[in-house]
Amino acid sequence: MDVTNAIINFRRHLKRKNYSPHTVKNYLNILQHYARWLAIPVETATPESIAGYIDFLMVKHLHPKTINCHLSCIHIFYDYVHYEEKINIINPVRKGVALRLPAPLPRYVKEEDLDTLFAVISKHRDRAMFMLMLRCGLRVAEVTNLTLAAVDLGRRRIVVHNGKGGKDRVVYISDDAYLALDHYLRLRPKSKSREIFLVEKGSCKGQGISVRGIQSRMEYYARKTGLNISCHHLRHTMATQMLNADAELSTIQDLLGHNWITTTQKYCTVFNLKVQRDYFKAMEIVMQRSSPISLNSQSQLRH
Repeated sequence: MDVTNAIINFRRHLKRKNYSPHTVKNYLNILQHYARWLAIPVETATPESIAGYIDFLMVKHLHPKTINCHLSCIHIFYDYVHYEEKINIINPVRKGVALRLPAPLPRYVKEEDLDTLFAVISKHRDRAMFMLMLRCGLRVAEVTNLTLAAVDLGRRRIVVHNGKGGKDRVVYISDDAYLALDHYLRLRPKSKSREIFLVEKGSCKGQGISVRGIQSRMEYYARKTGLNISCHHLRHTMATQMLNADAELSTIQDLLGHNWITTTQKYCTVFNLKVQRDYFKAMEIVMQRSSPISLNSQSQLRH
């Protein structure tokens, strides 16, 4: 099998399947990395080869999620070669080979920490970017790709094109996010770039800011305030705050662009004030309808 041609054809296949350019690039990098590591032809790889590759990636201290991404990509590639290229080959990436992943709860930012963060953000661009994450639930890549045409300040809404999974959705702009964005747009330098948020210094000045550029700005403010915070934490905070304000779970799902309601349900276990309120409200009714043990009796039982 000509590996180079197979990878080129696989690239075309991914594009026809409407994978994002970012995903296509990552998949090709992973395949090239894997092909260089193998000491044997790609078509002769075995499950033992894959086990050795996993060990190699673990020695490099890659995160288990990253290793699983490698395995998923390689599995998809072998399936493509077998079913699309019609080459009789056995997929060496067996089911169950993926590493077990921890399932940490989404982290939100406390109100006092939000105050601390935004108190040190003086750049109008940065303030607008982070307010869109906090109030509209935008991902970093969605902020990067946001264009002038996608924003309708008059109707207080943003059309997010090609979000995660290639999905479009509509999000809405709160009063404070509106003020931050409107202020930035009034001061935004003239540029041929369609993207809203621009690089302000260096050789790339006037071009759309990158994902890494936005993340580095957050890292700067995190160091300045001493907060353990990331861009994605702002998105989690938006979901948690909406849930605590009694927003429907399905509404939060739509705004965040989650495919599955189970993803959104994770926020129900994170400092859920709604659960706390519902509990005490229900207990008041329960105790009114039953014959609760008096406080004196409870005290006597404890002694």
